[in-house]
Amino acid sequence: MVLQVQEGLLTTDAPRILVATAVPAERDAVARALTGTTGFTWEVVAAGVGPAAAAAVTATALARTPYDLVVSAGIAGGFQPGAPIGSLVIADEITAADLGAETADGFVPVTELGFGTVTHRPPNALVRELAAATGARTGAVLTVSTVTGTAARATELRARHPRALAEAMEGFGVAEAAAAHGIPVLELRAVSNPVGPRDRAAWRIGDALAALTEGFGKCAPVLESWTYV
Repeated sequence: MVLQVQEGLLTTDAPRILVATAVPAERDAVARALTGTTGFTWEVVAAGVGPAAAAAVTATALARTPYDLVVSAGIAGGFQPGAPIGSLVIADEITAADLGAETADGFVPVTELGFGTVTHRPPNALVRELAAATGARTGAVLTVSTVTGTAARATELRARHPRALAEAMEGFGVAEAAAAHGIPVLELRAVSNPVGPRDRAAWRIGDALAALTEGFGKCAPVLESWTYV
């Protein structure tokens, strides 16, 4: 379901931004941040959980409507101590952490197998401007199909991706769809829990959704003033 935040406000040649979240709670958190914004057409979609659903819904939206930017947004697990609960992370690289093969010598990414890609890079200057506006941390956000639930897995991921600040399940799928259409992509995450042993009591989903709303509200003026070509 797409929520058209600014429907009918702008001319047809005004820039358009698609925000892809996973679930309705994330979609609504972003929509709250955009209430009252002017200058752009914002559309927010709850695309579903995981990279496949995110890619399919994003690609379908991009095939139907021209957009100037795609943003993957939502909550995420944060690697400690770099991304504490409640903090905001903006990806300077969006990486598929488990796309590849297990071998006797360990995990091998699909790129080392001779095909595909595992990383997309958002526009550096835009990432810097957004970080300055929001106070967000910048680093790698990992896309996983299975959420990390052990300390050993968290340690393994950090060893392979030392710049990783967060893990989520949709960013790479959104980025793949955007790349297929030649459109720049961003990923914005608010941290709800530590990456590591699965402990539901330690999750702060409400706090993370509030941080997502606040952070996206600070991003909106930057994105509306950015030069899209």
